[in-house]
Amino acid sequence: MLTILHRFSFLILFFCVSCCASVKENAERQDAQVLKDLKVLSSDEYEGRKTGTAGAEKAAAFIADRFKSLGLEHFPQGEDYIQTFQFDDKEGTSYSGKNIIGYIPGKLKEVLVISAHYDHLGKVGDSIYNGADDNASGIAALLQFAAYFSENKPNFTIVFAAFDAEEMGLRGAKAFVENPPIRLDQIKLNINMDMISHNDKNELYVCGTYKYPQLRRYVEDIKDEVKVKLLLGHDDPNTGHDDWTNQSDQGAFNAKDIPFLYFGVEDHKDYHQPSDTYENINPKFYVEAVDAILNVIRNIDNKFSSQIQIDKNKVM
Repeated sequence: MLTILHRFSFLILFFCVSCCASVKENAERQDAQVLKDLKVLSSDEYEGRKTGTAGAEKAAAFIADRFKSLGLEHFPQGEDYIQTFQFDDKEGTSYSGKNIIGYIPGKLKEVLVISAHYDHLGKVGDSIYNGADDNASGIAALLQFAAYFSENKPNFTIVFAAFDAEEMGLRGAKAFVENPPIRLDQIKLNINMDMISHNDKNELYVCGTYKYPQLRRYVEDIKDEVKVKLLLGHDDPNTGHDDWTNQSDQGAFNAKDIPFLYFGVEDHKDYHQPSDTYENINPKFYVEAVDAILNVIRNIDNKFSSQIQIDKNKVM
Protein backbone atom coordinates (compact mmCIF):
# COMPACT_ATOMS: atom_id res chain seq x y z
CA MET A 1 0.00 0.00 0.00
CA LEU A 2 2.82 2.39 0.87
CA THR A 3 4.47 1.74 -2.47
CA ILE A 4 1.25 2.49 -4.34
CA LEU A 5 0.80 5.72 -2.38
CA HIS A 6 4.36 6.73 -3.12
CA ARG A 7 3.86 6.06 -6.80
CA PHE A 8 0.62 8.03 -6.80
CA SER A 9 2.28 10.95 -5.01
CA PHE A 10 5.16 10.85 -7.48
CA LEU A 11 2.73 10.96 -10.40
CA ILE A 12 0.92 13.96 -8.93
CA LEU A 13 4.21 15.74 -8.31
CA PHE A 14 5.41 14.92 -11.84
CA PHE A 15 2.15 16.20 -13.31
CA CYS A 16 2.35 19.46 -11.32
CA VAL A 17 5.97 20.07 -12.27
CA SER A 18 5.19 19.33 -15.93
CA CYS A 19 2.23 21.70 -15.90
CA CYS A 20 4.26 24.49 -14.27
CA ALA A 21 7.04 24.00 -16.81
CA SER A 22 4.52 24.09 -19.65
CA VAL A 23 2.93 27.31 -18.37
CA LYS A 24 6.36 28.92 -18.01
CA GLU A 25 7.42 27.85 -21.49
CA ASN A 26 4.18 29.19 -22.96
CA ALA A 27 4.64 32.55 -21.21
CA GLU A 28 8.22 32.79 -22.44
CA ARG A 29 7.08 31.96 -25.97
CA GLN A 30 4.41 34.69 -25.84
CA ASP A 31 6.91 37.23 -24.50
CA ALA A 32 9.30 36.38 -27.32
CA GLN A 33 6.53 36.70 -29.91
CA VAL A 34 5.31 40.12 -28.78
CA LEU A 35 8.88 41.44 -28.78
CA LYS A 36 9.48 39.94 -32.22
CA ASP A 37 6.34 41.56 -33.63
CA LEU A 38 7.34 44.94 -32.22
CA LYS A 39 10.83 44.59 -33.68
CA VAL A 40 9.54 43.61 -37.11
CA LEU A 41 6.96 46.40 -37.36
CA SER A 42 9.46 49.05 -36.26
CA SER A 43 12.23 47.88 -38.59
CA ASP A 44 13.52 50.02 -41.47
CA GLU A 45 11.77 47.64 -43.84
CA TYR A 46 8.44 49.28 -42.90
CA GLU A 47 9.81 52.81 -43.44
CA GLY A 48 7.94 54.34 -40.51
CA ARG A 49 4.46 53.17 -41.66
CA LYS A 50 3.18 56.59 -42.74
CA THR A 51 -0.38 56.47 -44.06
CA GLY A 52 -0.53 56.00 -47.81
CA THR A 53 3.04 54.71 -48.20
CA ALA A 54 4.41 51.31 -49.14
CA GLY A 55 5.53 50.84 -45.54
CA ALA A 56 1.98 51.32 -44.27
CA GLU A 57 0.69 48.89 -46.90
CA LYS A 58 3.23 46.34 -45.72
CA ALA A 59 2.19 46.82 -42.09
CA ALA A 60 -1.50 46.46 -42.99
CA ALA A 61 -0.78 43.19 -44.80
CA PHE A 62 1.28 41.92 -41.85
CA ILE A 63 -1.57 42.56 -39.40
CA ALA A 64 -4.27 41.14 -41.70
CA ASP A 65 -2.22 37.99 -42.29
CA ARG A 66 -1.82 37.51 -38.55
CA PHE A 67 -5.57 37.99 -37.97
CA LYS A 68 -6.21 35.31 -40.60
CA SER A 69 -3.70 32.88 -39.10
CA LEU A 70 -5.33 33.30 -35.68
CA GLY A 71 -8.76 32.52 -37.13
CA LEU A 72 -10.34 35.91 -36.46
CA GLU A 73 -13.58 36.56 -38.31
CA HIS A 74 -14.08 39.63 -40.45
CA PHE A 75 -17.08 41.80 -41.22
CA PRO A 76 -18.73 41.76 -44.66
CA GLN A 77 -17.78 45.40 -45.32
CA GLY A 78 -14.49 45.88 -47.08
CA GLU A 79 -12.07 43.27 -48.38
CA ASP A 80 -11.30 40.56 -45.86
CA TYR A 81 -10.07 42.46 -42.77
CA ILE A 82 -9.30 45.69 -44.63
CA GLN A 83 -11.69 48.62 -44.36
CA THR A 84 -10.65 51.61 -46.44
CA PHE A 85 -11.56 55.24 -45.85
CA GLN A 86 -10.80 58.52 -47.58
CA PHE A 87 -9.83 61.86 -46.10
CA ASP A 88 -8.03 65.11 -46.87
CA ASP A 89 -5.31 66.55 -44.65
CA LYS A 90 -5.07 70.21 -43.60
CA GLU A 91 -3.29 71.08 -46.85
CA GLY A 92 -6.01 69.47 -48.94
CA THR A 93 -4.00 66.39 -49.92
CA SER A 94 -6.21 63.33 -50.34
CA TYR A 95 -5.35 60.05 -48.62
CA SER A 96 -6.72 56.54 -48.60
CA GLY A 97 -6.39 54.92 -45.17
CA LYS A 98 -6.80 51.29 -44.18
CA ASN A 99 -8.18 50.02 -40.90
CA ILE A 100 -7.60 46.33 -40.15
CA ILE A 101 -10.64 44.94 -38.32
CA GLY A 102 -11.26 41.41 -37.07
CA TYR A 103 -13.33 39.91 -34.29
CA ILE A 104 -13.84 36.90 -32.06
CA PRO A 105 -17.48 36.06 -31.28
CA GLY A 106 -18.20 35.83 -27.57
CA LYS A 107 -21.04 34.47 -25.51
CA LEU A 108 -22.67 37.91 -25.58
CA LYS A 109 -23.58 40.22 -28.45
CA GLU A 110 -22.19 43.15 -26.46
CA VAL A 111 -18.78 44.22 -27.72
CA LEU A 112 -15.38 45.27 -26.45
CA VAL A 113 -13.26 47.10 -29.02
CA ILE A 114 -9.53 46.64 -28.37
CA SER A 115 -7.54 49.07 -30.49
CA ALA A 116 -4.14 50.48 -31.38
CA HIS A 117 -2.88 52.50 -34.35
CA TYR A 118 -0.24 51.10 -36.67
CA ASP A 119 0.72 54.24 -38.60
CA HIS A 120 3.60 56.55 -37.70
CA LEU A 121 5.52 59.46 -39.26
CA GLY A 122 7.35 57.67 -42.04
CA LYS A 123 10.49 59.12 -43.62
CA VAL A 124 11.57 62.73 -43.16
CA GLY A 125 14.54 63.56 -45.32
CA ASP A 126 17.12 60.85 -44.80
CA SER A 127 15.67 59.78 -41.43
CA ILE A 128 13.22 56.97 -40.79
CA TYR A 129 10.83 57.54 -37.90
CA ASN A 130 10.35 53.88 -36.98
CA GLY A 131 7.79 54.42 -34.21
CA ALA A 132 8.72 51.44 -32.04
CA ASP A 133 6.95 52.74 -28.96
CA ASP A 134 4.55 54.87 -31.04
CA ASN A 135 2.91 52.58 -31.86
CA ALA A 136 4.35 49.27 -32.94
CA SER A 137 4.15 48.48 -29.23
CA GLY A 138 0.36 48.79 -29.18
CA ILE A 139 -0.08 46.71 -32.33
CA ALA A 140 2.16 43.89 -31.10
CA ALA A 141 0.12 43.81 -27.87
CA LEU A 142 -3.10 43.78 -29.91
CA LEU A 143 -1.85 40.70 -31.78
CA GLN A 144 -0.92 39.07 -28.47
CA PHE A 145 -4.43 39.59 -27.12
CA ALA A 146 -5.99 38.30 -30.34
CA ALA A 147 -3.90 35.14 -29.98
CA TYR A 148 -4.96 34.72 -26.34
CA PHE A 149 -8.70 35.09 -26.97
CA SER A 150 -8.57 32.91 -30.07
CA GLU A 151 -7.65 30.10 -27.64
CA ASN A 152 -9.77 31.27 -24.69
CA LYS A 153 -13.32 32.11 -25.78
CA PRO A 154 -14.36 35.48 -24.32
CA ASN A 155 -17.69 36.41 -22.81
CA PHE A 156 -17.89 39.66 -24.74
CA THR A 157 -17.58 39.66 -28.50
CA ILE A 158 -14.18 41.27 -28.99
CA VAL A 159 -13.38 43.46 -31.98
CA PHE A 160 -9.66 43.95 -32.66
CA ALA A 161 -9.05 47.22 -34.49
CA ALA A 162 -5.70 48.28 -35.93
CA PHE A 163 -6.33 51.88 -36.90
CA ASP A 164 -4.58 53.89 -39.59
CA ALA A 165 -3.90 57.65 -39.71
CA GLU A 166 -3.95 58.31 -35.96
CA GLU A 167 -1.00 60.64 -36.44
CA MET A 168 -3.08 62.68 -38.91
CA GLY A 169 -5.94 63.40 -36.52
CA LEU A 170 -7.38 60.06 -35.35
CA ARG A 171 -8.72 59.57 -38.86
CA GLY A 172 -8.97 55.79 -38.76
CA ALA A 173 -10.80 55.67 -35.43
CA LYS A 174 -13.14 58.45 -36.55
CA ALA A 175 -13.90 56.53 -39.75
CA PHE A 176 -14.68 53.44 -37.67
CA VAL A 177 -17.21 55.14 -35.38
CA GLU A 178 -18.80 57.05 -38.28
CA ASN A 179 -19.26 53.87 -40.32
CA PRO A 180 -19.16 51.08 -37.74
CA PRO A 181 -19.42 47.41 -38.75
CA ILE A 182 -21.65 46.92 -35.68
CA ARG A 183 -24.18 49.13 -33.93
CA LEU A 184 -22.48 51.66 -31.67
CA ASP A 185 -24.87 50.83 -28.85
CA GLN A 186 -23.43 47.31 -28.80
CA ILE A 187 -19.98 48.68 -27.92
CA LYS A 188 -19.71 48.74 -24.14
CA LEU A 189 -16.05 49.76 -23.92
CA ASN A 190 -13.02 50.76 -25.97
CA ILE A 191 -9.62 49.65 -24.69
CA ASN A 192 -6.94 51.59 -26.55
CA MET A 193 -3.14 51.28 -26.39
CA ASP A 194 -0.67 53.86 -27.65
CA MET A 195 2.98 53.88 -26.45
CA ILE A 196 3.30 51.12 -23.86
CA SER A 197 6.93 49.94 -24.19
CA HIS A 198 9.21 52.76 -23.05
CA ASN A 199 9.30 53.91 -19.44
CA ASP A 200 12.25 53.99 -17.05
CA LYS A 201 10.10 54.25 -13.91
CA ASN A 202 8.02 51.10 -14.50
CA GLU A 203 4.88 53.27 -14.78
CA LEU A 204 1.94 52.56 -17.06
CA TYR A 205 -0.94 55.04 -16.96
CA VAL A 206 -4.61 54.15 -17.32
CA CYS A 207 -6.73 57.04 -18.54
CA GLY A 208 -10.54 57.06 -18.54
CA THR A 209 -11.65 56.36 -14.99
CA TYR A 210 -12.17 60.06 -14.17
CA LYS A 211 -15.02 60.33 -16.67
CA TYR A 212 -16.10 56.71 -16.19
CA PRO A 213 -15.47 55.92 -12.49
CA GLN A 214 -17.37 52.62 -12.79
CA LEU A 215 -14.31 51.29 -14.65
CA ARG A 216 -11.90 51.98 -11.80
CA ARG A 217 -12.57 48.69 -10.03
CA TYR A 218 -11.43 46.60 -13.00
CA VAL A 219 -8.00 48.19 -12.78
CA GLU A 220 -7.70 48.34 -9.01
CA ASP A 221 -8.73 44.68 -8.64
CA ILE A 222 -5.53 43.49 -10.29
CA LYS A 223 -3.01 46.25 -9.46
CA ASP A 224 -1.27 44.13 -6.84
CA GLU A 225 -1.10 41.09 -9.13
CA VAL A 226 0.99 42.69 -11.90
CA LYS A 227 4.62 43.80 -12.01
CA VAL A 228 4.23 47.28 -13.51
CA LYS A 229 2.88 50.28 -11.60
CA LEU A 230 -0.62 50.85 -12.93
CA LEU A 231 -1.43 54.51 -12.30
CA LEU A 232 -4.83 56.11 -12.84
CA GLY A 233 -4.55 59.58 -14.30
CA HIS A 234 -3.99 61.99 -17.16
CA ASP A 235 -7.74 62.40 -17.50
CA ASP A 236 -8.62 64.83 -14.69
CA PRO A 237 -8.46 68.46 -15.91
CA ASN A 238 -8.09 69.64 -12.32
CA THR A 239 -4.70 68.01 -11.64
CA GLY A 240 -2.51 70.06 -13.96
CA HIS A 241 -1.31 66.95 -15.83
CA ASP A 242 -1.80 66.68 -19.59
CA ASP A 243 -5.30 65.43 -20.32
CA TRP A 244 -5.02 62.43 -22.62
CA THR A 245 -8.77 61.89 -22.99
CA ASN A 246 -8.81 62.81 -26.67
CA GLN A 247 -5.12 62.52 -27.56
CA SER A 248 -5.28 59.07 -29.15
CA ASP A 249 -7.89 56.90 -30.85
CA GLN A 250 -10.02 56.56 -27.72
CA GLY A 251 -11.00 60.19 -28.41
CA ALA A 252 -13.19 59.09 -31.33
CA PHE A 253 -15.09 56.71 -29.04
CA ASN A 254 -15.31 59.31 -26.29
CA ALA A 255 -16.92 61.70 -28.78
CA LYS A 256 -19.70 59.11 -29.17
CA ASP A 257 -20.04 58.73 -25.38
CA ILE A 258 -18.58 55.22 -25.47
CA PRO A 259 -16.61 54.49 -22.26
CA PHE A 260 -12.89 53.88 -22.71
CA LEU A 261 -9.69 52.90 -20.98
CA TYR A 262 -6.48 54.14 -22.55
CA PHE A 263 -3.10 52.63 -21.65
CA GLY A 264 0.08 54.60 -22.29
CA VAL A 265 3.33 55.96 -20.91
CA GLU A 266 4.34 59.57 -20.46
CA ASP A 267 6.35 61.22 -23.25
CA HIS A 268 10.05 60.39 -23.36
CA LYS A 269 13.10 61.74 -25.19
CA ASP A 270 12.48 59.48 -28.21
CA TYR A 271 8.85 60.53 -28.70
CA HIS A 272 8.32 61.47 -32.38
CA GLN A 273 12.05 61.21 -33.01
CA PRO A 274 14.08 58.93 -35.32
CA SER A 275 15.46 57.42 -32.11
CA ASP A 276 12.10 55.75 -31.30
CA THR A 277 13.56 52.38 -32.27
CA TYR A 278 13.37 48.85 -30.95
CA GLU A 279 16.80 49.27 -29.32
CA ASN A 280 15.44 52.08 -27.12
CA ILE A 281 12.36 50.40 -25.68
CA ASN A 282 12.40 48.73 -22.24
CA PRO A 283 11.79 45.04 -23.11
CA LYS A 284 11.18 43.84 -19.55
CA PHE A 285 8.79 46.71 -18.84
CA TYR A 286 7.03 46.09 -22.15
CA VAL A 287 6.24 42.40 -21.68
CA GLU A 288 5.06 43.13 -18.14
CA ALA A 289 2.91 46.03 -19.37
CA VAL A 290 1.32 43.74 -21.97
CA ASP A 291 0.63 41.18 -19.23
CA ALA A 292 -0.92 43.86 -17.01
CA ILE A 293 -3.25 45.08 -19.76
CA LEU A 294 -4.31 41.52 -20.54
CA ASN A 295 -5.12 41.02 -16.86
CA VAL A 296 -7.34 44.12 -16.90
CA ILE A 297 -9.10 42.93 -20.07
CA ARG A 298 -9.68 39.48 -18.60
CA ASN A 299 -11.08 41.06 -15.42
CA ILE A 300 -13.43 43.19 -17.49
CA ASP A 301 -14.48 40.24 -19.63
CA ASN A 302 -15.33 38.21 -16.52
CA LYS A 303 -16.83 40.75 -14.12
CA PHE A 304 -18.23 43.45 -16.42
CA SER A 305 -19.90 40.87 -18.66
CA SER A 306 -21.40 39.18 -15.59
CA GLN A 307 -22.90 42.51 -14.50
CA ILE A 308 -24.42 43.02 -17.96
CA GLN A 309 -25.98 39.55 -17.79
CA ILE A 310 -27.41 40.29 -14.33
CA ASP A 311 -28.87 43.58 -15.59
CA LYS A 312 -30.48 41.76 -18.53
CA ASN A 313 -32.08 39.25 -16.18
CA LYS A 314 -33.47 42.07 -14.07
CA VAL A 315 -35.10 43.59 -17.15
CA MET A 316 -36.54 40.22 -18.14
